[in-house]
This record gives sequence, structure tokens and C-alpha cells, in this order.
Amino acid sequence: MSTGVLDPARVGQGSGDDTGPLAVRTDGLTKRFRSGQVAVDDLALRVPRGAVYGFLGPNGSGKTTTIRMLLGLVRPTGGQAWLLDQPMPDAGAAVLPRVGALVEGPAFHPYLSGRANLDRLAAVDATADPRTAARRRDEALERVGLGAAAEKRFRQYSLGMKQRLGLAAALLQPRELLVLDEPTNGLDPQGTREVRHLVRELADAGTTVLVSSHLLAEIEQVCTHVGIMSRGHLVLQGARSVLAERGQARVSVTTTTGHVGAAARVLRGLGLEEPVVDGLRLDAPVDGLAPEDVSAALVRADVPVVGFEVRRPSLEQVFVELTGEGFDVAR
Repeated sequence: MSTGVLDPARVGQGSGDDTGPLAVRTDGLTKRFRSGQVAVDDLALRVPRGAVYGFLGPNGSGKTTTIRMLLGLVRPTGGQAWLLDQPMPDAGAAVLPRVGALVEGPAFHPYLSGRANLDRLAAVDATADPRTAARRRDEALERVGLGAAAEKRFRQYSLGMKQRLGLAAALLQPRELLVLDEPTNGLDPQGTREVRHLVRELADAGTTVLVSSHLLAEIEQVCTHVGIMSRGHLVLQGARSVLAERGQARVSVTTTTGHVGAAARVLRGLGLEEPVVDGLRLDAPVDGLAPEDVSAALVRADVPVVGFEVRRPSLEQVFVELTGEGFDVAR
């Protein structure tokens, strides 16, 4: 399904027209379960190195299945996937130590403390320096706000605290790629803001972050690139700055009493649709016309312009336009 998808080969870190190294790439990635359900269908994912890639869509759209295939937890029915230029799952032993991941609900030993759980994970990581394990463990706990609860048993943690410990586990050592599946699940607004800040901090340090969520408005604040899933298909992909321009822009003009009719005539004369009038404000789609041409035409017609605003649709509005469903839909 290619509707609405930008050319993957031309997805870059800036304008969306660059080609560059990719941290994550898939070609034709497909997962079909024995029941016949196709969870992921012919996926061509492109995550540029250094990007914060918002992998978005409703619950049940195929995001978690995709992530599990990327990490080698589930074998695809068809297609291929690469992480950091290495084929998965074949090169998993070599590439996964360079990848931090939080997938679905984190699982830890219930009767061990948060600190002890991280100690066990650090001990089995053959690529990490054991001499720095304690320092890295404590730094990870502090970064996710669990320093004061480090000695509490995992089974006593709230859902949000469990999610934070999962994040700490992914941060036990520096990673080139961080894959976070619904990282704000169970977190209160303050915790969500902290995760948002953490993602920005990691990206500024050079880590590529792929973060999946059904909360588009939250992730939109930090992502540089976006991929939107619907019913197992990638329906939209590219740099956020490019995607934000793909929807139909609208112009909103506010004038003064007695000039609404004249303003409407100007807009119609420019070939715009019949404007929606609300008091002294007129609203109409721009339809490719430069906004400055609209304002200039109003001034030439001696229409007082008290307010002039150009609005582009949010990513969520673009998603609804392409798929016909909102982000609270589960399938």
C-alpha cells in the first residue's frame, strides 16, 4: 500500500529530500500469523541515523509486531530488516549490544529491587566494562527518576515505575540506537514530560531513537521524522517538516465591520472556495495559492486586515484524512 508514502529512498534528516545512512531499514517486511491475519504487510521503513523517528498509529496497527521483528524476537513471514547496516535476525549477536530497547511491558525479577535487577542485566552483558557497572547502573536509575526507589522490590513498583525501570535497563550503557515501544505507558503527565526530555537529550548526544506510540500529539513534539501505520500498512513516512506541509492549508482573515462582504469577494476572485464566515473572520482553503498573494489582494482592494493566519493540518488531521480513523481506534 503506497498511498501517502513519500519515496523511502529520499527520506533524509532535514528536508526529507536527502539520502544518508540509515539506522533502521526494512524491505517488504511482512508478518502473517497462522490464523491468516496479516499484522504487517510489505513494510518499507527508513529511519535515518541521528533521527528521532515517531512510529505512530492506533493500537493494533502493527507497530509492536514490527518492532519485535526488528529486534529478532519474531521471525517475519517475508521481507528483510537491517539494524545499523546489519541483517536481522542473523546478525543479532553482533548488533543488539549496540541497541537499547523497551518493548511492551518490561519483565524483571519481582522479588529483587530495581537496583539488583539492573545489576543482573549488567552482569550478563559481555560487551560492557564490569568496572563501570555500578556507576552506569546508578546513572541510569537517576536519569529515569528511580534513584530514591532503587531498593524497592520490583513487585512493589507501580506501572509507571516499572516502565521507568525498563527505560533504565535500555540506558545501562551508551547505545547507537534506542527502540522504545510505548515508553510513556502508565506514566503521569510529569513522567511523560521527563521521557520527552530524555529522548531529546539522547538525540542531541547522537543516538538514533525510534519511538512508537498511539499518542501522536505527545511524540510530535520531539520527532524529526514520522512513520504512520494503519492496519499493518505504512501509510505515511518522511521528515516531519515535509509531512507538515502535505495537507491543505487554510487562510483565516479577520477584517472590520462593513468589510466582510468585500473580503469574501476578494477571496472568491482569487479562485478560492466560498469562505466560511464567522463574525468578522473568514476562513478558506488556500489551494496552492501563496498566502502573501492573498494578503496583497486584500490590501489592494482596501479591505482592512486586522488578523491574518495560515493554518496547516496537524499530523493527526493528516492521519485521519489518509486512513479515516483516529488515534483512539484499536483494531
